[in-house]
Amino acid sequence: MSYYFTTIIKGNFESVLDKVTAALKKEGFGVLTTINIQETLKNKLDVDFKKYTILGACNPSFAHKALQAENKIGTMLPCNVIVQENKNNKIEVSAINPLISMQAVENNQLERLAEKVSHKLENVIKIIHNEK
Repeated sequence: MSYYFTTIIKGNFESVLDKVTAALKKEGFGVLTTINIQETLKNKLDVDFKKYTILGACNPSFAHKALQAENKIGTMLPCNVIVQENKNNKIEVSAINPLISMQAVENNQLERLAEKVSHKLENVIKIIHNEK
């Protein structure tokens, strides 16, 4: 089992980013943070890099339950989803698999939550994949 779910589709980077945000919303997530890696690397290191955005996605209900089950779990929140531009207008969308990342915590209550969140994030990737 991989630590992420992923798909590659053809399209415009910005429109795929909008589709990912909409798919996250459909699955009950909001985007807390948006990190433009291309812009950040250019500004901080004067490095040219492909279009690459990290979305910090959060489902408030699951986040609240996770924090109640394990008060240090905030170190692993929010759930990151990346959108990156590859060659030939191919856009890769990947989301963390919380079930894998939460195995390090050894908390049965948290594992059950991670299964539910993993299912929702995998659905986001399926939604994007099916919109080709």
